[in-house]
Amino acid sequence: MNRHGKVLAIVTNYGVEQDELLVPARHLRENGVQVDIAAPDRGDIRTLVGDKDPGETVSPTLTLDEIDPTGYDLLLIPGGTVNADTLRLQRPAVDTVLAFTTSGRPVAAICHGPWLLAEAGVAYGKRLTSYPSLRTDLANAGATWADEPLVTDDAGDWRLVTSRNPGDLEQFLRGIDAALHARAEAVSPR
Repeated sequence: MNRHGKVLAIVTNYGVEQDELLVPARHLRENGVQVDIAAPDRGDIRTLVGDKDPGETVSPTLTLDEIDPTGYDLLLIPGGTVNADTLRLQRPAVDTVLAFTTSGRPVAAICHGPWLLAEAGVAYGKRLTSYPSLRTDLANAGATWADEPLVTDDAGDWRLVTSRNPGDLEQFLRGIDAALHARAEAVSPR
């Protein structure tokens, strides 16, 4: 994997699925990628395990209002039902998704994270996966839903990497690594 790059994770201050945020963040940091985590406010991010049990507490790097999306190579949208449902009501989160997709940069979303793609209107024409309860919402948003551990789609000139749940994290990480590698190849001088 390319050992450089910058990833932005966007979450709310309560309810993000612990492993869907922390496993990718740690994996990327161990591989030399800078990871920033943005939340609505600077208070602690209280993660959950299985949408109910308290998980680790994390400090955000910046707030959603402070995001300048231009400096990042990939957008990470973790799940967690409460996190995803709340995040899609945050205008800065929707605007961040639009900034990445309109500029052709990759987005990686897992579990309930793709709800934000539907909210931003960018799921249309994409093949993707998610937590099964989002299937109808995503189909109504114009996406083609697949029950697979990893779905990567390059339609619309931007790469979307999606997985269903924490059990798919190994495949999800491979998809993120491949998206970052492809991005590095595309922007490196020849």
